[in-house]
Amino acid sequence: MTSMFVCLALAGCGADPDRSNQTTVARDTETTALAAESSPASTRAPTKVALTSGPSSKPAASTPISSELLSCKAEIGEAAAAKRVAICRDVSPATHPPCNAVNSCAIIEDEIARSCALFDGKGAPMAGCGPAPKSMEAAAAVVRRYYSAINARDYATAWTQWGDEGRPGQTLAAFEAGFAHTRSTRVTIGALQPGDGGAGSIYQPVPVTVDATLDDGTQQRFRGTYVVRRVNDVDGASASQLRWHIGSAQLKRIPAA
Repeated sequence: MTSMFVCLALAGCGADPDRSNQTTVARDTETTALAAESSPASTRAPTKVALTSGPSSKPAASTPISSELLSCKAEIGEAAAAKRVAICRDVSPATHPPCNAVNSCAIIEDEIARSCALFDGKGAPMAGCGPAPKSMEAAAAVVRRYYSAINARDYATAWTQWGDEGRPGQTLAAFEAGFAHTRSTRVTIGALQPGDGGAGSIYQPVPVTVDATLDDGTQQRFRGTYVVRRVNDVDGASASQLRWHIGSAQLKRIPAA
C-alpha cells in the first residue's frame, strides 16, 4: 500500500486543509495518523491542526507552547501521583526505575505495565498489576499511555509505544517535531471487541475518538481504530515482544461536537 502523508490532528504539514478529512492509514512502515509530515520542514510552510471536544470557534492568536514536561504530580495531583509511584516501585525489578512523581504519569504507568508483563504467570499476581497483561484492556492501555505521554510532552515514552525502537521509519526528533504546535490531546476509548490471531501474533483493535487543541486554539476531532499487537506465547519470544505495542492506526476527521 502506498504511504499516505497527510496532515492530521497533532502535526504540522503542508497538506491542503480542505483535504484534512481524508482517511490516513498508519502501518508499521507508514506515517502515524497523528504525527505525519508530507514533506521536509525546510521546504514547506506549516499548517497547524488540533483536536479537542467542544464546538469549533475562530482560532485565537498563537501563543507559545511550553516545552517543559508535565509531571505526574502536576497532572493528577500529589496524592494520586504518590500512589502510582508506590505501585511502580513495588513491581519494578529495575535498579533505577522511572518511579518518580516528577516524571510523566505515562512513563510511570509504562514501567508498571512492563514489570507486570515481565512477571505475568510467574507466581501469584503482584499487587497493583492490572489490567491483566494479555488482556484487550491492557492493549487499550497502550493507546491511553500514548496520548497521555503526548499530552505531557513526554515524546520519548509516546514514541516507544510503537515498540522499543520507536515508530518504524521515523526518528524520535521527527516524531517530536510533528507535535510542535499541539497544546493538548485527549483520547476516548470505544467498546472493545476480541482481537484476532495470526502468524504468531495477536492483533487487538482499539476504537478511539481523539481530540486535540493547537497553540492557536484550533480544535479538531478524529475517529478511528488503532491496532495493537503482541507476539503470542511462542518459544523464544522476548519480554518486549510479548508486550502490547501499537502496530497501525486508521483515523478520519469528523466534526467537533
